[in-house]
Amino acid sequence: MEKSRRSFLKHAAKGTALIAAGGILPGISAKSYASIIGANERIRVGVMGVNARGLALAQNYAKQPNCEVVSISDVDSRATVKCIAKVEEIQKKKPVDIPDFRKALEQKDMDALIVAAPDHWHAPAAILAAKAGKHVYLEKPCSHNPHEGELLVAAQKKYKTVIQMGNQRRSWPNVIKGIQEVRDGSIGRAYFGKGWYTNNRQSIGRGKESAVPEWLNYDLWQGPAPRKAYRDNLIHYNWHWFWNWGTGEALNNGTHMIDLLRWGMGVEYPVKVSSSGGRYRYEDDWETPDTQVINLEFDNNSGMVWEGRSCNGKPVEGNSAGVLFYGEKGSLLIDGNAYTIYDLDNKVVKDVKNDMKIDARNLTNPAEALDALHFQNFFDAIRGGSPLNSDILSGHQSTLLCQLGNIALRTGSTLHTDPSNGRIKNNAAAQKLWKRAYQPGWEPTV
Repeated sequence: MEKSRRSFLKHAAKGTALIAAGGILPGISAKSYASIIGANERIRVGVMGVNARGLALAQNYAKQPNCEVVSISDVDSRATVKCIAKVEEIQKKKPVDIPDFRKALEQKDMDALIVAAPDHWHAPAAILAAKAGKHVYLEKPCSHNPHEGELLVAAQKKYKTVIQMGNQRRSWPNVIKGIQEVRDGSIGRAYFGKGWYTNNRQSIGRGKESAVPEWLNYDLWQGPAPRKAYRDNLIHYNWHWFWNWGTGEALNNGTHMIDLLRWGMGVEYPVKVSSSGGRYRYEDDWETPDTQVINLEFDNNSGMVWEGRSCNGKPVEGNSAGVLFYGEKGSLLIDGNAYTIYDLDNKVVKDVKNDMKIDARNLTNPAEALDALHFQNFFDAIRGGSPLNSDILSGHQSTLLCQLGNIALRTGSTLHTDPSNGRIKNNAAAQKLWKRAYQPGWEPTV
């Protein structure tokens, strides 16, 4: 039975194209469709990390008629209880509570792992899943540091599993059209791009060392990261702003915008990277920049810049997050799932509107229906070998550009990099940040 089911998952992509944006054929409910395709023909996923973004992902996956959420893994017992109840309500079947995701990987009825834990767990968890023969949907950024990104690419090549990064805009219909317009020369050669993200995040204050709450497995939460004492302003969201576990706004939200710029401009690795910024707004425990500009130059006479403002939400071009391509004949703005083309006199040449709800500042679920398209692309790759909209090499390349920006900022230097792989040249201080230190016994290996 198991062999037959896996054979189906590998070869039967038929019918998946009928599902779009979490929807199905007109007149057929999700419950009815699920009955039609049968439980053994659905892709079974486990979800790791379900307090915030992971909770939204678990519910969205449960809503997909060709998917079943079979397990929930989290170090916070409260988050687990909440997520299981939500998923059961949607799919009418209760997923199993497996606190340690490594145990979940031993489940034969699980096809894929959805990784939504903190950044320091992204690559190590994905590599363990690949070793276990599981496919992986990996939230961005795909890695905490460049070395882990390279390990991920090597793991996918070795174990041949499907690994898709969660830069969901790669599957949004109007974004795809807008990027194609850039690549087709609608604004001439695009030689410069700008991306941005703005928000009004508040101070995280000064945390105090305190006893680990009874609901938290803090040792497993830290996992591969070197051990640090528990502080009361760290979990659940503020870990983003500590280098030991997080990667700052550049990788938290910048990854999405840098990815679109890289995709549209057709570039891979830079030749020169610089960055400026700092923790300017508040004096507190926040370590990563709240204000940052990253500049990237490429060997085809082009460049791009990303601007992040975590603590001042003034929009750019009227948008809290977006990208703008500048070309020889005009410019193209992508705002959510919409785009506008301007000529050199700033006259609107084409305006393609979004018809689906998006809230760029929603921290957990800004575009549920659109994200489902990315999930279905992931499923199609698992079932029939369809090309991924965001394979792990592409995900690594976009993640790396943001990581290089952080390394340039932290070392106060301009980085010169190899355009064939993005590796740093002749800078010992910067090269030390290519890889992190690990808690002994937790080092990821391929």
